[in-house]
Amino acid sequence: MQITTTTVADLHSRLSQGAVIDVREPYEYAAGHVPGAINIPMATIPIRIQDLPKGDVFVICESGARSWQVAAFLAQRGITVTNVEGGTGAWRVAGLPLEAGAPSYA
Repeated sequence: MQITTTTVADLHSRLSQGAVIDVREPYEYAAGHVPGAINIPMATIPIRIQDLPKGDVFVICESGARSWQVAAFLAQRGITVTNVEGGTGAWRVAGLPLEAGAPSYA
């Protein structure tokens, strides 16, 4: 099993080309997340696989560790995902824009 990875700079340039799934806890997401990211906490991924959007999916957390675990889990189930190296922490350090606010569960 091979998991594709990308950098935050690459993700920033490709935001319109796929969905970003933020697997951090809601309080972490609310403090600042990639614009347009969908919050599906890591612990809920197994029961929310059907909520993943179709097409390209980028998985992000704070440092890249949780998102790597989620990417591996999803890849084992035949879902193609890309893990974001360095996560939201690297996004923040790079000075890329963040949105704040609680996730919406429409």
